[in-house]
Amino acid sequence: MGVVTYESENAVAVAPSKLFKAYVLDGVNFFPTVIPAIKRIEILEGDGGAGTIKKITFAGADNQATYVKHEIELVDRDTLSYNYSIIEGDVLRGALEKINSKNKIVASADGGSIWKTTTTYHIKGDIVIPEDKLNEAKEKATAMFKVVEAYLLANPDAY
Repeated sequence: MGVVTYESENAVAVAPSKLFKAYVLDGVNFFPTVIPAIKRIEILEGDGGAGTIKKITFAGADNQATYVKHEIELVDRDTLSYNYSIIEGDVLRGALEKINSKNKIVASADGGSIWKTTTTYHIKGDIVIPEDKLNEAKEKATAMFKVVEAYLLANPDAY
């Protein structure tokens, strides 16, 4: 099994605590409302903390993932950290055992946030993930942060 890791940062013009509340603590309700590609999020097991398993069902378009299951490993309100693994779903496409995501929100100098992520792909066998596929995943994450940011800025009383 191979491993590919990359780090990314996304600047968001929203205070860290507000971003954490919306994205992490209320993600089950927040994301289906804000991200059109997410049809629903269900908690299959657990209470939202470590050990919780969530199923995210996507609206589904051709050649797109229809669902993923996340296992939450860490929710730390003090350090604004959130770690999870994608453990099942067609996003793994038979090439990956799982995808780990370690996330931390820090304050930026302008009063907003920087969302720092370390993503680790656990690859089956000798499969090689093309660089363009990794870049595509980063671009989708950045686009999602922009939608989240726009919603929270347009709805200042939310969260």
